[in-house]
Amino acid sequence: MSSGTLYDKVWDLHRVAELSGGSTQLLIGLHLIHEVTSPQAFVALEDKGLKVRCPERTVATVDHIVPTTNQARPFADPLAEQMLSTLERNCSKHGIVLNGIGSGRQGIVHVIAPELGLTQPGMTVACGDSHTSTHGAFGAIAFGIGTSQVRDVLASQSLAMNKLKVRRLWVDNQLSPGVFAKDLILHVIRSLGVKAGVGHAYEFAGPAIDALSMEERMTLCNMAIEGGARCGYVNPDQTTFDYLEGRPSAPSGEAWHRATHWWRSLASNADAVFDDELRFDAATIAPTVTWGITPGQGIGVDEQVPKPEQLDPADRPIAEEAYRYMDLTPGQAIAGVPVDVCFIGSCTNGRLSDLKAAAAVARGRQVAAGIKAFVVPGSEQVARAAEAEGLDQVFRDAGFEWREPGCSMCLAMNPDRLEGRQISASSSNRNFKGRQGSASGRTLLMSPAMVAAAAVTGHVSDVRLLGT
Repeated sequence: MSSGTLYDKVWDLHRVAELSGGSTQLLIGLHLIHEVTSPQAFVALEDKGLKVRCPERTVATVDHIVPTTNQARPFADPLAEQMLSTLERNCSKHGIVLNGIGSGRQGIVHVIAPELGLTQPGMTVACGDSHTSTHGAFGAIAFGIGTSQVRDVLASQSLAMNKLKVRRLWVDNQLSPGVFAKDLILHVIRSLGVKAGVGHAYEFAGPAIDALSMEERMTLCNMAIEGGARCGYVNPDQTTFDYLEGRPSAPSGEAWHRATHWWRSLASNADAVFDDELRFDAATIAPTVTWGITPGQGIGVDEQVPKPEQLDPADRPIAEEAYRYMDLTPGQAIAGVPVDVCFIGSCTNGRLSDLKAAAAVARGRQVAAGIKAFVVPGSEQVARAAEAEGLDQVFRDAGFEWREPGCSMCLAMNPDRLEGRQISASSSNRNFKGRQGSASGRTLLMSPAMVAAAAVTGHVSDVRLLGT
């Protein structure tokens, strides 16, 4: 059993009560809500005559259903307009801050909370969205919850949970040029599988993790759940503090000094006990691309689609399914596979550093003939920062569309969708069948820089060979 880890410390600090059956009632420090998973929760609250217990600890935005081409109200989609209107009414009624369109603070929930300084070390963070694990990058324990649990948190500011095992993923050395945090996490999931993390929290540590920026750490933790983990986190350090200092909701003055002192103490002890530990070498990782229908079906861009005999027998049935669905042949090189749509954005890779990496590839080049390529900033703040640096013009000059903030094609609960058998080079987090809006559409996950490389060549390409 783990002890002395950040996870253990944060868990103990937030314990409210031990429940019959072995679960723990856990205080939730920050509750993030959006327009998709909150409406039913508010209805359930009202049916029971309950109020929001701690509206000051609840923050809302709109992201999943918002169009990225025209955000004028009312939305062209009546259902989307209804969902946003419902969120607006619920937030107004219960005194919850809503970061709406045009506020300067709207965006994907897992982008705006960090940039506003809402996410801080030592917190427990919950949201009705599976990629809430993103916030673990700050030394928080963050997890996605279902609609009934959204109701419970609204009503009680707490949640019944079972304690997880803690696995440390130690990553030596540093990532090579052209290799990013997205490649690292795809490599981890490829190596361990999509179910290896079930029942675990993942602690990411080691020299390679220390060298990552906060935005890269968010990418890493964002996809921990794709490897089966309930959450992923990084111990807070000076990189964390430098990112948070001066942000609207971060402590200031003497409170800042007290906070950083306490935050440092939360890091896993030198003699911490982990339930297990696995090691990786960052220097050996190549730009990674998924070839199949799970995030675990990934390979280096210089590799070939695996043959059945190269796979564990348990993995062969889904591999056979993936070959058929993706129209890929075992032994086929992944480089050179043609694409139709190139999407840069999402809660995984829609931050400023992601756009900078993609723009470096796009600069001075042109989107290949017949390719639809577009960029969707993760928030209004990201959009304005990118525009201040001229990144929007770099993309436009190269033939990309520059869009308004939202989840966009990551999950296609909005007009941004694949059509028919189109194949997408995507910087998002899931490549499941139908994930990007078409029942037969196909998705290749990769880093933003790799998406840009695919856009300008018309096919999967090794970004390292293009030069920037």
